[in-house]
Amino acid sequence: MKCIAVIPARYQSARLPGKALLDIAGKPMVQHVYERTARARGVDRVIVATDDGRIFEAVRRFGGEAMMTSPDHRSGSERMAEVAGRVEAEWFVNVQGDEPLIDPGTIEATLAALPADPRAVVSTPRIALTDVESVIDPHVVKVVTGPDGYALYFSRSPVPFHQFPEAGRVGYAEHLRTHPELIGRHFKHIGLYCFRADFLRRYPHLTPTPLEQAEKLEQLRILEHGYAIRVVTAAVDSTGVDTEEDLRRVRQLFEKAGGTKDEG
Repeated sequence: MKCIAVIPARYQSARLPGKALLDIAGKPMVQHVYERTARARGVDRVIVATDDGRIFEAVRRFGGEAMMTSPDHRSGSERMAEVAGRVEAEWFVNVQGDEPLIDPGTIEATLAALPADPRAVVSTPRIALTDVESVIDPHVVKVVTGPDGYALYFSRSPVPFHQFPEAGRVGYAEHLRTHPELIGRHFKHIGLYCFRADFLRRYPHLTPTPLEQAEKLEQLRILEHGYAIRVVTAAVDSTGVDTEEDLRRVRQLFEKAGGTKDEG
């Protein structure tokens, strides 16, 4: 089995331009992602897929492998598919370029789940939420799975919505604060995917779907076309960097760890 991890990294970002190159504890963010990904057992090769020469050169400077890809891709998965059309592997792992705290163990668990499941074309991790704010935050994507472990839906809304008699008079956040035992029944989707190579190469040719466009979540295209996504439960959460506030929080975490957070 050969597995290639691909880190899609664009320079343009609506909320935080150039975030792949932003400094965290003396390294560009993409370097932290690269180094943590390379430590995952089962990953044979790591490639940063970018459409920007600045990111390409930054990766080369720290000794990583980078590949220039088209600027026309609509998603990270489409950028990955270009890589899959140029290099051979049986499995491809999509690691988000803005996840400098991604846990190698989460990558390993996600990768291990797919070969064992002939029905699924993709595997991805989740983790139980622990606070009300994350449940109701539209930037925190939630996933609902069936008893068989396959994804039923991904949403920016608080799903499942635990119905209660006072709905309409009392907001859902207040309801969860009154019933904190319900918070952990909501699961955050960690944006990491392992693809079967043949499916990844087909993915860009699948027509974008209504729910994907409504939620702005590319994984819904997979479900809407009738494919199965296996969901695994991660032991450690990850923190994406989408805003200045996220960046400050991640930098603080590295500072508390003495600048060695990526070594753990």
